[in-house]
Amino acid sequence: MRLVFAGTPAPAVPSLRRLAASHHEIAAVITRADAPLGRKRVLTPSPVATEAEERGFEIIRADRLDAGVTEQVTALAPDLGVIVAYGGLVREPLLSAPAHGWINLHFSLLPRWRGAAPVQHALIAGDQRTGASVFQLVPELDAGDVFGEVAIDIPSDATAGDLLGTLAADGADLLVDVVDRIAQGTAIARPQHGEPTYASKLGDEDARIRWPEPAEAVLGRIRGVTPEPGAHTSVDGGRLKVLAARRADPDAPALPPGALALHGREVIAGTASAAILLETVQPAGKGPMRAADWWRGRRDTDAVVAA
Repeated sequence: MRLVFAGTPAPAVPSLRRLAASHHEIAAVITRADAPLGRKRVLTPSPVATEAEERGFEIIRADRLDAGVTEQVTALAPDLGVIVAYGGLVREPLLSAPAHGWINLHFSLLPRWRGAAPVQHALIAGDQRTGASVFQLVPELDAGDVFGEVAIDIPSDATAGDLLGTLAADGADLLVDVVDRIAQGTAIARPQHGEPTYASKLGDEDARIRWPEPAEAVLGRIRGVTPEPGAHTSVDGGRLKVLAARRADPDAPALPPGALALHGREVIAGTASAAILLETVQPAGKGPMRAADWWRGRRDTDAVVAA
């Protein structure tokens, strides 16, 4: 089939690569416009744009799928639109422009975690299982019939970045299989069953550590917002990012929620249940470092309460 692919971040790249290696034709790649990154705010192409450029695909850069994009896509006469984490909504008349409409690879087991940040919310909520789904795009958010899904158990130490990497690879294989079946006329989609939950985009407040929560909830939030937007707390009047943490040893002393102290050579923090161990942190204006090194560099090495 003749495809139009829409995607932006790194988790969409495996799908583009797998489709490029298939017998289908990619007529064009839609991705968001180059964005300023880093301290110097250098305009940088998206990971999908970089991959598409290397492969010589026609690229449509657009932050909104507006009338202009619709006109360009319609002129390409695609059989199918494929979208993976593009970062914008497909509305009519673009939704109906391809002969078979659009399909979407979404990183959850629908209808759980419809929306922008399904992997992050799954970790924050303490889900034990997740996956990827390919569904028919419809006007309602992530509500279309599902062509197929792949499920995995969530590793206890996985961050959102880790989990997205796994699902991006597994989901790419699933996506190509669905595209093949649509081309062959054998694809069957089933309605979603169950009560939907929604995964809104995460902001800075979502990444603030809630120390009065139980240890597993605290760790789930830290993993769920790593690497973006990045878990943080306030210590000594400044922001401290927590890049990696785990459960402390059973012999670690009980601490009030938010209390930080040195236990042996490790920094531990109190929660509503058990203490957790801070492994890697990043103080404001500095690079990542071992939590114990950060602690030794503080002026006052007595116990402190994080906020």
